[in-house]
Amino acid sequence: MSSVDTAWLRMDRPSNLMMIVGVLEFDGTVSHARLRRLLEQRLLPYRRFRQRPVMDEGNAWWEDDPAFDLDRHLVRHAHGHPLDDAGLRSLAGDLAATALDPAWPLWQFTLVRRPGDATALIARVHHCYADGIALIGVMMSLTDPTARAVRKPRPSLRRPASVRGGSDQATMLQRFIEPVSTAVMSAVRDPGSAIEKYVELVRNPGRLVEFARVGSAIGKEIAQLATMPNDSVTRFKGKPGPSKRVAWTAPIPLDEVKAVGRALGCSVNDVLLSCVAGALSRHLRQQGDEVSGVEVRALVPVNLRSPGREAELGNRFGLVALELPLGCLNPVARVLDVNARMAALKGSYQAALTLGVLGLVGMCPQPVQQQVLDLLAAKATAVMTNVPGPQQQLYMAGVPLADMMFWVPQSGDIGMGVSILSYNDKVQFGLITDAGLTPDPEAVVAGFRPELETLLLTLLMEPWEGLRDPGLIEADLAVAVAGPARPAAARRTRSSPTSSSARTSRHRPRTAV
Repeated sequence: MSSVDTAWLRMDRPSNLMMIVGVLEFDGTVSHARLRRLLEQRLLPYRRFRQRPVMDEGNAWWEDDPAFDLDRHLVRHAHGHPLDDAGLRSLAGDLAATALDPAWPLWQFTLVRRPGDATALIARVHHCYADGIALIGVMMSLTDPTARAVRKPRPSLRRPASVRGGSDQATMLQRFIEPVSTAVMSAVRDPGSAIEKYVELVRNPGRLVEFARVGSAIGKEIAQLATMPNDSVTRFKGKPGPSKRVAWTAPIPLDEVKAVGRALGCSVNDVLLSCVAGALSRHLRQQGDEVSGVEVRALVPVNLRSPGREAELGNRFGLVALELPLGCLNPVARVLDVNARMAALKGSYQAALTLGVLGLVGMCPQPVQQQVLDLLAAKATAVMTNVPGPQQQLYMAGVPLADMMFWVPQSGDIGMGVSILSYNDKVQFGLITDAGLTPDPEAVVAGFRPELETLLLTLLMEPWEGLRDPGLIEADLAVAVAGPARPAAARRTRSSPTSSSARTSRHRPRTAV
């Protein structure tokens, strides 16, 4: 097992299990027998799903399960009655807090009856098997573009290359450097980024001055990670317990989000993350909490797979620490703020370095790994991920796949996981929370759609020529459009003065609408 996957295997704790949990909803009855055949034909050829992770004091490896039984991994919900939406959410939350049996491969699908002739499938896979990008590929291999099954090529059973030979010290160094160097080489995004400069340096090793600059940049990233201050204290943060709650929104047309992004010159991801920040801020204000100047930090996974290797199992992603400006009540300013912060993170080495750190701690004794990762997790309030899914209608076992949502696990004492998934030209926002810290995630996700609508309305009300310099619109506008007012003392608070747009833009007086 790779050292990165080993790190995820050892990250389990009673309050936060390292499982990726997903819910697939179908417009029709999924036959258990047909689904079982489908898994035999398309899932089990992935050898990893017939293997269990084994671990001793210093190593972890994959072992074929000699008594593998598919019926342990595809089960029916124990109760015969159909589950409504509340029942499905409750079951998914309970399963997210229930550990998989380590005696068998660490994955399980639960088939659930829904009212009418609908069906749901709750999937649980331990994070050591694969990351979200790889698992989306696995799940999509189980689908077809029509109700009629299409013959698909079997997955490659080729074993991944492993590090062999050399001294223990050389092997350890190689296993640490490999994920960092590979990640940096595969993470080229925008021209002029720091990573692209690194690739240019590799191609031209004689440019020692630039090499020194890159080394200095990496050193600054390491220092920044090590000295990162705590984010704001909110009701979302605390000591989590073993019980979990999940919630998700109804699908939202993706075209609406794209239109906002085009108008502001921002990515779809920037718009969605901004709406997440708005929904969290809205919930705090509804609880009577002050949000002026509040920023919460989210650990955001960044895919670092090389092109063409998206289908390989395992974990190939790093993490960046994004601060969400919950105190910024102007939705346009908030999007531009998130855009600026994400741009800065994309030009950094942070994602590649965190992948290297995961590889390193996966080789260290488990207590050392726990201390290092707890230190990072203590600086954040949430884990937040956005996974693009297929943008066309799909079928599984001959039944239309209506919606799907997943939830990411949280490490350390992080008590919130935010998930965004697009499918069939729609996007959904999901939330998994600690039952003691945030017992009502439905109330939080209920604010996601209104935040997007507020942003759309604000765009329509603002002069088009001023969209890139939105200014600090009176909070009364946001409150009037967004919903329940905050406490009177905070009602007329403007957008957070610490936001990047407030720090870097020259604002002219604006008249509140």
